Amino acid sequence: MTTIDRNPGTVLTPEWFECIQVNLSAAERRAATLGTRRTVKKEYQAAWLVKAVTCIDLTTLAGDDTPGRVHRLAMKARRPIRDDIVAALGLSDSPPTVGAVCVYPTMVAPAVKALAGSGIPVASVATGFPAGLTPLPQRLAEIRYAVGEGAAEIDIVISRAHVLTQNWQALYDEVKSMREACGEAHLKAILATGDLKTLRNVYKASMVAMQAGADFIKTSTGKEDVNATLPVGLTMLRALRDYGEFTGHRIGFKPAGGLRTAKDALTWLSLMKEELGRPWLEPELFRIGASSMLGDIERQLEHYVTGRYASISHHAMA
Repeated sequence: MTTIDRNPGTVLTPEWFECIQVNLSAAERRAATLGTRRTVKKEYQAAWLVKAVTCIDLTTLAGDDTPGRVHRLAMKARRPIRDDIVAALGLSDSPPTVGAVCVYPTMVAPAVKALAGSGIPVASVATGFPAGLTPLPQRLAEIRYAVGEGAAEIDIVISRAHVLTQNWQALYDEVKSMREACGEAHLKAILATGDLKTLRNVYKASMVAMQAGADFIKTSTGKEDVNATLPVGLTMLRALRDYGEFTGHRIGFKPAGGLRTAKDALTWLSLMKEELGRPWLEPELFRIGASSMLGDIERQLEHYVTGRYASISHHAMA
């Protein structure tokens, strides 16, 4: 996997976001057109679905996770699509793998061991995931622990209260300290957008996280009542694009929570392509947080190569 330059961040610059206005109805109308204005079919759809596989952060964040479960997840990450389907697609010389495997900090070491030599990075949630309400020193220690275990990416959660009270300095300082704790690991800032109430808050939190040095901005933990939605994604991408125009730095994006089907993958890829262009269709700048989506993608690819739909149980589960 190629990498891009880290986001060095900026000083906190409220002028970039304080006066922003977001038209909710316009954002909803724009989002509603994504699945209706154009579709991809046949070999083009297959190509887009393979691309989606390479951008998946294959995830397990369950209370009953074990090293054995993580090992199975890692094996699926190495071979996310069955060998016969890969061969039929003409990809045997360069079979696809997922973008990363995402686990809790205590499961990082088993994941790193299982993925050794694959080139697939291990991502770890941290900082009191999912609520993020443990004391800051403990959250920073959790980051350092995960990095020490071998995590190459850290998915942190922000304190939503800083956004709801508009305390941008506190949010900036928090994310900046987390970025420093990551060392060489990439930082993905989870905004938990379902808790932020308004799209204006989503835009502002996105901008502050990027100014503090986040390499990715991510919609959700997957544990909120409302997770990744297209209007929220659109708002975050506009913030990401604006930040790029201000600084010249490319920042990644990760929707997560509630994404389950191949159709969901195609819709989010379309949003990325239309808003940011072809460079953001690579795992260095786009990830999909998912656990069950891969099974449906594999099922759709099998239909493309055989003309038949298999039962979802026909495909190996991670």
